[in-house]
Amino acid sequence: MDQSKPTLYFDGACPVCSREIAMYRRQAGAEGVHWIDIARCDTTELGADLSRESAMARLHLRRPDGTLVSGAAAFTLLWQSLPRWAWLGRLMDTRPGLWLLEGIYRAFLRIRPLWRGRR
Repeated sequence: MDQSKPTLYFDGACPVCSREIAMYRRQAGAEGVHWIDIARCDTTELGADLSRESAMARLHLRRPDGTLVSGAAAFTLLWQSLPRWAWLGRLMDTRPGLWLLEGIYRAFLRIRPLWRGRR
């Protein structure tokens, strides 16, 4: 795995999640992100500090320095990696922006099992 770029861990078994990630992967700059589908990867790809259970519970992003972030912070860093979305990543990477985005993300996480079960 290329450690000079961020690694995004996403739930490819969630139809909503996989559609959103597919859209990001088509963006300019997507080659600068290492994409790991946690529903299909080997556990060694997660690293020692990320269990499959934790990875399935929330979106995670590993920075090139090895630190792991999740939820709203992971989204803002992903967006900052994609030129078309960088403005939104910078805008939301503030205390009020992260607070708002995290609240929306947690609400989504409550209803996500409804979509995951349909596959």
